[in-house]
Amino acid sequence: MNPIVYAIPVFFGLIALEYAIARARGRHVYRLGDTINSIGLGAISQISGLYLRVLGLGVYTLAHQSLALWPLPADAWWVWVFALLFYDFQYYWHHRMGHEVGVLWAAHVVHHQSEDYNLGTALRQSSTGFLFGWIFYLPLAIAGIPPLVFGVVALMDLLYQYWIHTEQVGRLGWFDRVFASPSNHRVHHAVNDRYVDKNYGGILILWDRIFGTFEDERVDDKVVYGTRKPLRSHDPLWANLEVYVALARMSWRTRNVIDKLRVWLKPPGWQPPDLAASEPHPPFRIEALRKYDPALGAGASVFAGLLFVALIGAGTHVLALNAGPPLPGVSGHAYAGWVVTTLWALGRWTEGWPPAAACLAVALLLAVATLVWAGTWWLAPLPALSAGVAWRLAPRRSAARVQRAGV
Repeated sequence: MNPIVYAIPVFFGLIALEYAIARARGRHVYRLGDTINSIGLGAISQISGLYLRVLGLGVYTLAHQSLALWPLPADAWWVWVFALLFYDFQYYWHHRMGHEVGVLWAAHVVHHQSEDYNLGTALRQSSTGFLFGWIFYLPLAIAGIPPLVFGVVALMDLLYQYWIHTEQVGRLGWFDRVFASPSNHRVHHAVNDRYVDKNYGGILILWDRIFGTFEDERVDDKVVYGTRKPLRSHDPLWANLEVYVALARMSWRTRNVIDKLRVWLKPPGWQPPDLAASEPHPPFRIEALRKYDPALGAGASVFAGLLFVALIGAGTHVLALNAGPPLPGVSGHAYAGWVVTTLWALGRWTEGWPPAAACLAVALLLAVATLVWAGTWWLAPLPALSAGVAWRLAPRRSAARVQRAGV
């Protein structure tokens, strides 16, 4: 079974604890639409990974079999320690290049789009990282680290980073100087001039100190989260495609042949000279940022929250069914596709996109038909009722509100 399935209850238990602590302190750290978007993106990433993540592991295994300079034993403790340190070092460079190369930023930007910072943000993951991420870990295969060890230390590095996505843990003294910590990682998610593109470490912050990318969190420069070109949407598919589309448009429109390639390799925000002259980006002003927060009525909020919980349960079920890719049979693929499609429709519904109510209602009615066909007809009234509620309570885009960034 996918090990993430076992971690999901822990993730949500810690989210509940974080929420309770924040409320006790008089802080409001979760917004419904943003939380649905962030956790939904994580669910879609995990489901798409059933099909796509095998590419990276397959390439790693092939490289280990063909290029390893010497075989390392999987049952030696020092191999595991070496592998974890080596992986974390390569993660630093993978993460750093994700901020310095346009096409890599196109994958990584998903994780930074939330304008809040909480444990839900930690689950906000890309579905396109498989395209180039594997390149950074080939040195581990060449060094002879077995695929099993590689897979486990990669999971360890990923799971460690969950807890550092919170504002409820302050400074930790010496720990902040050695390890990635909540304080260090808050800096990484900031758009402030002082903080932008700093603190890339996964487990160890020492890499940043060694390579000159460390910045300390300061009380006189409050962190503002998000990206300098805000997504302003709860569409999880657009969140994954936004930067790729922008790069493709620039590549198509620039007249310089070399620049058609350079737009993919230059840092985020770079423009070909001809486009910079005719369509310059407006200067970034942090004081002008506003959080994207479409208004939802009380009834719509309750409905969206309950449906989202049900969809996360269905997504977890999809992962649990998958003992190893691919999913079992056509019905398994259809099930996974339905979860992704319904999460997309719910995201658009929360932002008041007019066709979203119809899309969400159709998706729920498909669930009704499926339940009847499968013989579990007694469950069909739930999605049937939900389809009607989705149509009746659909929010209007004109009711959108904004909130000052950093508030």
